[in-house]
Amino acid sequence: MSTMLAAPLLLLLLVSCHPSSGAPNQSSKEVPISTNGQPFPWDLMRLPRSVSPLHYDLTIHPNLTSLTFTGVVRIQLEVHEHTRTVILHAKQMEVSNVIILAPEGVRPLQVLEYPRFHQIALVSDSWLIKGRKYEVQMEFAANLSDSYHGFYKSSYRTSSGEIRLMASTQFEATFARGAFPCFDEPAFKANFTIQIIREPRHIAISNMPKLKTVDLPGGLLEDYFDTTVKMSTYLVAYIVSDFVSVSRTTQHGVKISIYAVPDKIDQTTFALDAAVKLLDFYDDYFDIPYPLPKQDLAAIPDFQSGAMENWGLTTYRETGLLFDPKRSSASDKMGIAKVIAHELAHQWFGNLVTMEWWNDLWLNEGFAKFMEYISLDITYPELQVDDFFLGKCFEAMEVDSLSSSHPVSTPVENPTQIQEMFDDVSYDKGACILNMLRDFLTPEAFEIGIIRYLKRYSYQNTVNSHLWESLTDVSKAKWFSGDELDVRAIMDTWTLQEGFPLVTVEVRGREVRLSQERYLKTDDPSLTEGFLWQIPLTYITSASNTVHRFLLKTRTDVLYLPEEVDWVKFNVDMCGYYMVHYAGDGWNSIIKLLHHNHTALSSNDRASLIHNIFQLVSVGKVRLDTALELSLYLSKETEVMPVTQGFGELVPLYKLMEKRDMAALENQMKGFIVDLFRDLIDRQEWTDSGSVSQRVLRSYLLTFACVRNYSPCVTKAQQLFKKWKDSDGSLSLPVDVTTAVFMVGVRTPEGWDFMFEKYHQSLQMSFRSRLKSAMAFSPLQDKLQMMEQSLHGQVMKTQDLPDVVVVIARNPHGYKLAWDFLRSNWHTMIKKFDLGSNTISYLVNGVTNQYSTREMLSEVKSFFGSLTEETGSEMRCIQQAYETIEDNIRWTDSNLPLLQNWLNKHMGRVVHEDL
Repeated sequence: MSTMLAAPLLLLLLVSCHPSSGAPNQSSKEVPISTNGQPFPWDLMRLPRSVSPLHYDLTIHPNLTSLTFTGVVRIQLEVHEHTRTVILHAKQMEVSNVIILAPEGVRPLQVLEYPRFHQIALVSDSWLIKGRKYEVQMEFAANLSDSYHGFYKSSYRTSSGEIRLMASTQFEATFARGAFPCFDEPAFKANFTIQIIREPRHIAISNMPKLKTVDLPGGLLEDYFDTTVKMSTYLVAYIVSDFVSVSRTTQHGVKISIYAVPDKIDQTTFALDAAVKLLDFYDDYFDIPYPLPKQDLAAIPDFQSGAMENWGLTTYRETGLLFDPKRSSASDKMGIAKVIAHELAHQWFGNLVTMEWWNDLWLNEGFAKFMEYISLDITYPELQVDDFFLGKCFEAMEVDSLSSSHPVSTPVENPTQIQEMFDDVSYDKGACILNMLRDFLTPEAFEIGIIRYLKRYSYQNTVNSHLWESLTDVSKAKWFSGDELDVRAIMDTWTLQEGFPLVTVEVRGREVRLSQERYLKTDDPSLTEGFLWQIPLTYITSASNTVHRFLLKTRTDVLYLPEEVDWVKFNVDMCGYYMVHYAGDGWNSIIKLLHHNHTALSSNDRASLIHNIFQLVSVGKVRLDTALELSLYLSKETEVMPVTQGFGELVPLYKLMEKRDMAALENQMKGFIVDLFRDLIDRQEWTDSGSVSQRVLRSYLLTFACVRNYSPCVTKAQQLFKKWKDSDGSLSLPVDVTTAVFMVGVRTPEGWDFMFEKYHQSLQMSFRSRLKSAMAFSPLQDKLQMMEQSLHGQVMKTQDLPDVVVVIARNPHGYKLAWDFLRSNWHTMIKKFDLGSNTISYLVNGVTNQYSTREMLSEVKSFFGSLTEETGSEMRCIQQAYETIEDNIRWTDSNLPLLQNWLNKHMGRVVHEDL
């Protein structure tokens, strides 16, 4: 699954926000009671292992008029222990006419329901015998879900204004049980044969190709689909809609089709090209042929996450799949390529080889996130994805530096905790530690190990250690001498404990003293004790740009350089998931280097230095004025990662002040940032020329400059907005500058209303997305009531509401409205978006993470403290929100006076190049 947050561009205004998770709670020890008052024969949340499914025969009939569905499922079972009960999952559905087809004949079974665990028990009056196979058959009926999971309804408006309905599935992680009775845990793999009954005006698609269609009485049709390979329930998918499609065949003979609503099918060309290219790439990279005859990609009008990897039928948000060369930006293209690369990587990593249980979700998600970069680097080199990988590691560190973080592999029991695993730790940290391991073992050894793992465990379930064993077998790393390399021993320190290390480096002559501790934003030092990592260190020096390696296994160690050096830079290109503090005179020598010759270091190295030094201010290791001294070199910077990281560290400082009534200091800080980047802003052309990285940077800089009222930028944006409005929106603006132009246009009621009208008329998703963000950043408070209407899907689809709320929370004129809105609509939101989901966590953090006063902390605590477990009180994101605000309070208490003094002294010290 791919999670979807605000467009990357916006993060400069909005600053990142983060997902979450919670501790397992034991199953109840009292005897569970069924809905009919009888004792329920099972008291654990996990299903028993006494029987397992081999094959499901599933018929589904959705009714898009009554918004209900009925079905029949026949499950072939294998019995592993004598038993009289079959325990499986079913959620919010009526199950009836349950029979067992046994060697002795057909007989009815009693059904007991235990809704708390979404379980039903099928009770037989005679024993089911170990080693035998049986079939159970049941009928079921339910409403189509009005959330975004299970078998749910979706709708869209045609260009002529007609509303059309459709039904689609989203089963990961625990929602297949809401669509048909099943063994809804990833380890219960089976084959599925699916039939779908529909009206002639619709089509049905599923994981496998359609074999035939049969006429039924009453003018209905029944589609029969081929039987799937052996797979987990969460990967089953089917859609009933009036979509149309375009298709092509890969070099390996797999038919790829893109499905979308008829009005938008002309926006599918890029996705079709990308899917063909990427499936061929993975087929070769993994050295295992894609096992199905087809791969469909469907753009669903209502979709909560970014995309879902259902085997043979991947589903996407429309923004994740549809691309219009005239209206979509370079970063839209990169986003679409990444999400397709992610879901197609899952067809092997996740679908073919699946984690045993959700505690190891990172094996699926961290890997798919990592493969986005590996695959696109080769298939679409012009997208320059490598320039952006680093940002993922910084995002993961943000949440991993709180004591409420969790290990990459962590125990989970209930559906809320499982949902919470879909966070930055599973995805981004997972990807970053894999990248570190690949760098450590060499890309060749890593690839051989991965192929070995996939071949060894095809159609099976795995745990962490299976991956490490496959990599240890091949990893006699070239530079590694002495001990046998134990990949598991190294990687267990990265996956089984939370957080990450801070390595302190002190150079004395030729001697380099190293020490490690956990990096943690806290005022309780005891929380950092007892952590130890095996850290694959890399470094370069002023005397040698060869990458040197050293495995730090102990709390402290010493290494020796062949000669004395002016500077040393550890964690080369930030390939390692750790931060570095240069003690003694270390930071000064790096600052000197950046000021005199910043290109001596790679742009990733520069970005990581900016990140590390500002993060070290938060834990009191470096003074703020030292970090600000380093930032002055940015007036000469031109590369996307160091520039955006500079914004990423500096912008949050005035964001804190915007919510504290400190106008003078806030404006001084804003002035300093504009001044720092003025030369680079002035050099931006208002066109779509240049490489992808240059275009992403242009969009970023111009939007920032306009939001900050930099007058050359505002004047230009006003002129373009007027031309665009005078042409009634028909003038084609350069895509890279549209956000900047819109941010200025929404400042007047007429401008806002005009954009709102264009939002409604447009069928182009990324264009709508830019309009939406700009409208939410308007200074006109009455217009920000758009949240209320979006909640009911009136102004814009409810799926877009979280982004709107978070942008309004970043808006200096709207943050109070966003907090009030979150509180007053909490119960509606958790019902719609589901407890523990990435979306809820994104909302909680996005709305609260720039508060820095004790008053706001107590207001936030009082609201979340009033919730019950059913309404989310146990969610990890709430702990993260408290910790983030506490960290902000500590930061402002200790640093605001310093910041004030430094700005007073240094305003005007930014050096401008003579152009």
